[in-house]
Formats: sequence, structure tokens, C-alpha cells
Amino acid sequence: MPLTVLNRRIVKGDSNEQALLIGLANNDSRAIETIYKDNFNMVQSFIINNNGTYDEARDVFQEAMIALYEKAQTDSFVLTCQIKTYVYSICRRLWLKRLQQLGKYTRQLDAIEETVAVETDLETHEKRNAEFAIMDRALNSLGEPCKSLLEGYYLKKMDMSALAEEFGYTNADNAKNQKYKCLMRLKKLFFSQYNIGE
Repeated sequence: MPLTVLNRRIVKGDSNEQALLIGLANNDSRAIETIYKDNFNMVQSFIINNNGTYDEARDVFQEAMIALYEKAQTDSFVLTCQIKTYVYSICRRLWLKRLQQLGKYTRQLDAIEETVAVETDLETHEKRNAEFAIMDRALNSLGEPCKSLLEGYYLKKMDMSALAEEFGYTNADNAKNQKYKCLMRLKKLFFSQYNIGE
């Protein structure tokens, strides 16, 4: 299909989004890769947080990419939202349908769109990602031994006795007190950076 036809019908959205859709319709590997990079993590998070696996997320994302590709090939298709909103809504619908088939989701699919708007879901996801990034920066600026102590407790799921032994505290209660102090420092760092980002 000639680019001029594609340019004429993809009228909504910014020029970068248009270029990506044109690239997708023309099987341009850079456009496909960009859409993948910009959207897969969001879909993966949604599916893993809703009883899925990485492989299932990959399968659902591939289905959504095929659907978007087929739509981009048609003359009548005009994207009226961002690509990420479109891809996310397809993936969300596909995944919830699959969960329903497996008996893990009971609500009727038609009612889903009424309960939570896709844009609201996306905003929540993006806000959470931003908060994780701030938390990561706060944790990295916390310094030692606090950083390792908190990682040991929250990420490695070590108990207080194991932490006391690893960090040289006399007993589990001392390790617990130190963990509390570190946590308070981390909270302070997080909220100071969070407020700067507001």
C-alpha cells in the first residue's frame, strides 16, 4: 500500500505515532521494534500481576501486534488514541478473556470496559513505574549498610537472625532496630525526591 494513502487516513495523534503506524503497515523492523520496546513491559506487568507468566505476556502481546498490524493495513483505520492505549486495551481484553476461559475471571467481559477505563489503568501503571524509579534512586542514595540491610529483608526475605549474623549485630532485636532506622531514612529520601518530581 502506498505511503500517501496511509498518511491521508492516519490523521489523529502526533507525527511520531503516525510514523510508527506507517512503518508497522509497511513492515518496517525499526517501527515494530519501537512499538515493542515502548509497550511490552507495560503489558508484561499487567499480565504477571493478573495470574500470568512472561511467556503468556509475550503470546498476548504478539496477538495484539498482529491485530494492530492488520488494522494499520486497512484504509478505514484511524487511530483515535495513543498506540500504547490501543495495544494495552487489546492485550487487557485478550488476557481477561483467556482468564475467563480458564475459570479464573468471572465478570462478563462487556462489563469490564465500564468498570475501569483503559486510560485510568495506564495512568496507574505509569504512576507506579515512576514511583518504583524514585524508590530505586532513593535506595541507591541510602548508602551502606542500610541499602543491603533493607534488600536482605525485603527482597531476599531474610529473617532478623540471619540479618544480625550477616551484618554483625549482636542479636535479632538490634538488627530490627537498625532496619527500622534505615526504613525511616529511605522513606524520607523517597518523599523528598517524590515531591521534587511532582
